[in-house]
Amino acid sequence: MRRFKSSLLVALFAAAALGQTVSEKPPADVRRVGARMQCQCGCKDSVSTCNMLECSFSKPAKERIAKMQTAGYSDTQIVEGFIRDYGQKIYLAPPSAFGWIVPYASLGVGLAVIWAFVKKYRKPRVMTELGPMEIDDPALDKYKEQIEEDLKKLDR
Repeated sequence: MRRFKSSLLVALFAAAALGQTVSEKPPADVRRVGARMQCQCGCKDSVSTCNMLECSFSKPAKERIAKMQTAGYSDTQIVEGFIRDYGQKIYLAPPSAFGWIVPYASLGVGLAVIWAFVKKYRKPRVMTELGPMEIDDPALDKYKEQIEEDLKKLDR
């Protein structure tokens, strides 16, 4: 009975592995081309990164990309075929240098603003700006007199 259970589990795993299509576990070539096209299901992801279960667009698109690659089409030809069928809105251009620089530049500007703010408002105040300290407490006069007497005893 135990042998039957283990062979049944092996058969189930094999069936699950064979049941995976290109859309469920696409190879690197399909992901590379799919990353250049936007999914048309309504999400903002690319065809290769769409996370919707049973997506109505990315699953067939991945299968179509795989078929076109096996037929010998280049990446550019595949993307152009999708643009011809769905319009320019499907094309995701790779980020330009401007797209890479903006986040780092904005981070630098933000840090400069924070540094300037801290520098301006965290200046330590000099004690002379407060003026001379005058203590007019009669109880302290008694202690001052006692200190003076003790100092005179030390001088002798």
